[in-house]
Amino acid sequence: MTVLLPLFAGLGTGLALIVAIGVQNAYLLRLAVSAPARVVAAAVAVCAVSDAVLIVAGVLGVGVVVERFPVALVVVRFVGAAFLVVYGVLAARRAFRPTGEAMAVEQEAADDGVVVPTTVAPTAVAQADGDPGPADDTVVPDGGGGAAGRSAEEPPGRTTTPAVATRTASAARAVPTLGAAVATMLVFTWANPHVYLDTLVFLGSVANQQGVDDRWWWTVGAVAASCLWFGALGFGGRLLRPLFAKPLTWRVFDGLVAVVMLSFGVALAVGA
Repeated sequence: MTVLLPLFAGLGTGLALIVAIGVQNAYLLRLAVSAPARVVAAAVAVCAVSDAVLIVAGVLGVGVVVERFPVALVVVRFVGAAFLVVYGVLAARRAFRPTGEAMAVEQEAADDGVVVPTTVAPTAVAQADGDPGPADDTVVPDGGGGAAGRSAEEPPGRTTTPAVATRTASAARAVPTLGAAVATMLVFTWANPHVYLDTLVFLGSVANQQGVDDRWWWTVGAVAASCLWFGALGFGGRLLRPLFAKPLTWRVFDGLVAVVMLSFGVALAVGA
C-alpha cells in the first residue's frame, strides 16, 4: 500500500500536466491519422522516452542547473517560437490549400490493414478536373461488343488519368517519412522551454518531496503517465482515420493546428 500511494500520485500528477492541447499532442494526432504504424510508433517512443529522461533528470537535481542558467531557456524559447510560427503558417496554408491528405489516409490505411471507405472514385476525380478520360483508347472487339471502348493497355474496370496520378503523388508527399516525423517531434519536444520547467523543475521538485524511498515510485508513476497518454493518443488516434478520409476534416484540423501552433509560438516569443 505504501508503494501504491506514491505510484498513483505520480501517475495522476503526470497526467494532469500532460493531458492538454499542445503542439506535441497536435502533431502526434496528425501522424496518427496519416502516417504508417511504424512512424506513429517511433513518434510515440520519442515523446515517452524524452519525458522519461527529463523527469529522471529532474529527480536527480538537473532542474537546479536549469534554474541557475536562465539564458539557456531564453535561447530555447526563441528557437522554439520560430519553429512553431513556421509550422503554424504551413498548417494555415494547408487549411486554405489542401494537398490531398484524404487520399493519403486511404492509401496508408490500406497498407496497414485498416478499412477506410473511399470517398471519391478515380473517374469522378478525373471528370471533376475536366479530364474526360483517354481520348485515343484502342478498341478491342470481343465478338459481342462487351469490350467496346476499352483500352488494350488498361485492365478491365480501371482507368488511369494524369489528374489521378498527380493527386496520388501529392498525397504521397503529404505523408511524412520516418526520419522527418522523428526530427519534427524531437524539435517540438526539446525546443519547448515549458517542457524543462514542467519536468525538470516542477516534477523533479515534487518527486523529491516524497522522501528518499518513495520518490522513485512517484517517478515511475509520472513516467507511466507519459507512456499511457502518448500511446493512447498515437494508436487510439488511428481510429479516426475514416473521419479524416474526408478533405473537409483535414481543412478544419489544419486550421485548428495553425491556431495552436501560432498561439504557442507568439506566446513563447513574448515570454509568456
